[in-house]
Amino acid sequence: MKINRLVVPLTAFAAAAALTACGGSGEEASAKPVTVWMYPVIADEKAATAYWSQVEKDFEAANTDVDLKIEHQPWLNRDQKLATAFSGGKGPDVLLLGPDQIPQFVKSGSLEPIDKVLEADKSKFLPGALSALTVDGKLYGAPIYHTVTTTLYNKKLLAKAGITKPPETWDEIKAAAPKLKQAGVATLDYSASPETSLNLSFYPLLWQAGGSVFSEDGKKVAFNQAPGVEALTFIKNLYDTGGIPKSSLTNANLVADHALGKQQVAMGFTNTLIDAKTVNSSWGAANVVVGVPLENKKRVGFGLPGGLAVNAGSKNIEGAEKFLSFMTQPKQVISLGTASNYLSPRTDAPVPASDEQAKKFEEALQYAFHGEVNPAARQVMALLAVEIQAAMTGKKTPQQALDAAAKQSDELLSRQR
Repeated sequence: MKINRLVVPLTAFAAAAALTACGGSGEEASAKPVTVWMYPVIADEKAATAYWSQVEKDFEAANTDVDLKIEHQPWLNRDQKLATAFSGGKGPDVLLLGPDQIPQFVKSGSLEPIDKVLEADKSKFLPGALSALTVDGKLYGAPIYHTVTTTLYNKKLLAKAGITKPPETWDEIKAAAPKLKQAGVATLDYSASPETSLNLSFYPLLWQAGGSVFSEDGKKVAFNQAPGVEALTFIKNLYDTGGIPKSSLTNANLVADHALGKQQVAMGFTNTLIDAKTVNSSWGAANVVVGVPLENKKRVGFGLPGGLAVNAGSKNIEGAEKFLSFMTQPKQVISLGTASNYLSPRTDAPVPASDEQAKKFEEALQYAFHGEVNPAARQVMALLAVEIQAAMTGKKTPQQALDAAAKQSDELLSRQR
């Protein structure tokens, strides 16, 4: 029987009512718990609470042998909290993970393969969504949604600078920057805070330049090669000339109440549909233009599947797998996509596009890359983020900064072999 729902404890009265309603039936008493750690996939807290509460009810109605507890967790410091939970032999039965998180937990033996959960429906999922959550030929995450990021333009600010065609390439951005500066606004939004995932800042630029984070065999990093230097130099030059706002050094990929949302910068390049909805009211919907991901040598943006994984130490793996099966069915995939403004990982269950902006994000999915998987991906990201700040503030040249991060990263990777 459940006394706590999500993160808000029931009042004493409600708890008593729940106990009375249970009536101590044998069926309820035999239900085994399954705990899920869920993150703010649905940005609105009230909507998220309502949605996941309904999921609990619907799942338990169909699976009376499972007592489901969905606990909301913050994005902030999630890797540290998960690592601590796993190392202590604790943690939830089911947890939401992205592709770059899974390898490290597979290596530590913390995750259970879940191939059999999707065995019957495997052909109905986007191949990229499944491969992104696969390590050494085994599937460790059941995709329940797919993200995509792309460009957002402020039409009013571009028009103020006399720009009628939104810049889609690095060269076009370089050409637009002086015009926008003369009009009193910055050109490109960028999040340089070390707390920001580089998947939403530097890495897309690295990929657009034709580079990669890791070498092909994954034993060393490759971001300090020519494409990486080109990408960081591009950002550094824009920052130095006012094309990127000074606030970028502390911005953790936030839009509301930050430079992009406050109309101090003309465009962002790793934005979500939620971001577009956020600025609709402040800019005016007619001024919000959704474009394709930026292009240099390649046109590529960041987007990944969110996958439900099973803790290898779970005492109810069967119940956990039932929840994965439930959440990957078309009905749930569509309802979650509708509530979260994310896309579907299933080819047979698309999330209906609510408007033209949503359609544009669907179109951007073809350019989405889920990032590079490596057991040390998150640790390398933390090392590199600090050095990128050093380059942007002029303490090091782009090459020096990337070389310093590469030296630390290669040492880390050598210790893990």
